[in-house]
Amino acid sequence: MLSVPTIADQQIDDFHRDGFVLLPGAFGGGEMGQIENWTQEITALPEESGKHWVFHEKSLKHHEDDLICRIEKITQFHDGFKELSNVLKAPTAQLLGEPADLFKEKINFKMPGGDGFTPHQDSQAGWETYASYFITVMVCIDEATTENGCLKMAAGHHKKGLMREWEPLNDRDMKEMNFVDMPTNTGDIAFFDSYAPHRSEPNMSGRIRRLYFATYNKASEGSYLEAYYADKFDSYPPDIDRNADKDYVFRV
Repeated sequence: MLSVPTIADQQIDDFHRDGFVLLPGAFGGGEMGQIENWTQEITALPEESGKHWVFHEKSLKHHEDDLICRIEKITQFHDGFKELSNVLKAPTAQLLGEPADLFKEKINFKMPGGDGFTPHQDSQAGWETYASYFITVMVCIDEATTENGCLKMAAGHHKKGLMREWEPLNDRDMKEMNFVDMPTNTGDIAFFDSYAPHRSEPNMSGRIRRLYFATYNKASEGSYLEAYYADKFDSYPPDIDRNADKDYVFRV
C-alpha cells in the first residue's frame, strides 16, 4: 500500500503564489520500488490496439534508434497505477478545495536522445472543453536533472490564465517569464496548475528520466477520462492505431 502524501499549509500558499509546489521525498524507497516495478511492467506489455497507449520518437543522438517517449491511458490496464492515481487524489483535493477526479495520466520517458517540450500551458491543449481548471501531479521515478531534461517552471504567470488554445507560448508571451530548473529526486512529487508555464530540454545525457503525471479536475465539474481519450484517439492516437497515409502533428 502506498502512503497518502499531505500538503502543509505553507506549501498550499506556495502553490497558489507560484502555480506549482514541490514535495521532496513524498514517497519512500519501498514505495518507489513498487512504482519502479509497475513502470517496468507497463513498459514490457505488448502494444495492442484497445489497450494502453504507447508513443515513440526517433533519438536525437542516434537518429536510427526508435525510443518510447510516452505511455498513456494506463490505469484501466494496471492495478498499481490505478492505486497510485487514487492515492494522489487526496493531496490534489487539498489544493482544489474539493474532491478530485482523474482526467488523464501518462509516463513521460525521455530516454537518452529523447526530445524536450516547448514552453506551454497545459490548458492550451483544449482542456477547457471539459472542465475549467486542472492540477497535475508529477511523481519523479528517476532523478531528473538539468542534464537529462528536468522540468523548467516560470513562477507566478499562472495568474494570467489561458493565453490561447492549440499553440505553445511565443516570445511575446514569455517576455517577462523566467524559466527555472526544478530538479527532482526519486520519490519527490510536484503539483502544478494548468496555467503554469513550463518546458523541458532534450535529454542528451546517458541517463533515462521517467516521470509519471496524473491530471485532475474538480469532481463537481464531472468525469471526463473516457471522453478525453475518445477525442484524443480521433486526432492523435497511439502509434499502433495510426493510418500510414495520414500525418499526425503534436501541437501542444
